[in-house]
Amino acid sequence: MTPNQTSPKLPYLEFLNTELKPIPDRTDKPLVIDLFSGCGGLAFGFEAVGFRTIGYEMDPDACMTYRKNLNSVCHQVLLTPDSELVQGASVIIGGPPCQPFSVGGNQQGVKDSRDGFPIFINAVERHQPVIAIFENVPGMRFRNKAYFEDIISRLKALDYIVEWEILTASDYGVPQRRQRLFCIAHKGGWEWPKKTHHYHPYTAGEALGEMALMAPPNSKFLTPSMDEYIRKYEKASKCVNPRDLHLDRPSRTITCRNLSAPTGDMLRIRLPEGRRRRLTVREGARLQSFPDWFEFYGSEESQCKQIGNAVPPILAKSLAVRVKLYLENRMRLQSEKCLQFEELIQLSFNVTT
Repeated sequence: MTPNQTSPKLPYLEFLNTELKPIPDRTDKPLVIDLFSGCGGLAFGFEAVGFRTIGYEMDPDACMTYRKNLNSVCHQVLLTPDSELVQGASVIIGGPPCQPFSVGGNQQGVKDSRDGFPIFINAVERHQPVIAIFENVPGMRFRNKAYFEDIISRLKALDYIVEWEILTASDYGVPQRRQRLFCIAHKGGWEWPKKTHHYHPYTAGEALGEMALMAPPNSKFLTPSMDEYIRKYEKASKCVNPRDLHLDRPSRTITCRNLSAPTGDMLRIRLPEGRRRRLTVREGARLQSFPDWFEFYGSEESQCKQIGNAVPPILAKSLAVRVKLYLENRMRLQSEKCLQFEELIQLSFNVTT
């Protein structure tokens, strides 16, 4: 058996609080520009390993959430290719809006006014970070395959090596089967994070604990008409098992739509007595790997949108650890090259003719 199959797991909340401890003094640490930052899920993972982040986001509630929890600057701004960004960043990260590429949308890609990739690519070109990372839905590789390949080509034209992978959040400690596309533009030597929980993922039941067995105040229960609609929806989509939250396995993907909207695909919990209710904001946040101390701002709908659009912080930290090692290795190699160069110069002084 592999170590992944035998290594013990911490209780889920203890795991979150251990892995996502804020690091107070980051003044001299590498700077990260976070584009389309949302509430800061991606940046949160980077701050947990010591990076400094500065966010850029148009939604005021998400900006407030970012500032209050990450203790970093988050500029409320509608980004354009000409937007002024902070200088001196070693890393650029971001999640350009996924709606143009989601299989749940119209997949208009470059024709969609919400397409943020020209902004991301322009920022990489202007600021020349050591490494750049963007996250999006896997669906952008299909109907918009040509555009995805064009994005990669444009990054390569900026003298980067470009790699991409589909990462499954449950493989890294997130109690959710969320799959997302991550694309890395680097200068050589990148290594993807190793799976830490592939054989022993956290389940929805481990994440929610007793919350999954209770009905908190103001719970939103499914009505008989909703139950009937869902039954027809699941029959039409050929669901073998009801799409309730199964507590013995990781959750389905958390999205702003299935968390906040009363749709056939909504996330819901079946209580012991049989009634079904929608998930609360805090339950959605736990399944996205946000600790309970992480506070969201805005209306309930706004908070659901922030949670559903976020990169799970635990998954983000796995990437951030690799980025930190990547930068440290580059600095070490550069120092060794400088030392070798100095030794060669010194040797040349001792040569006589």
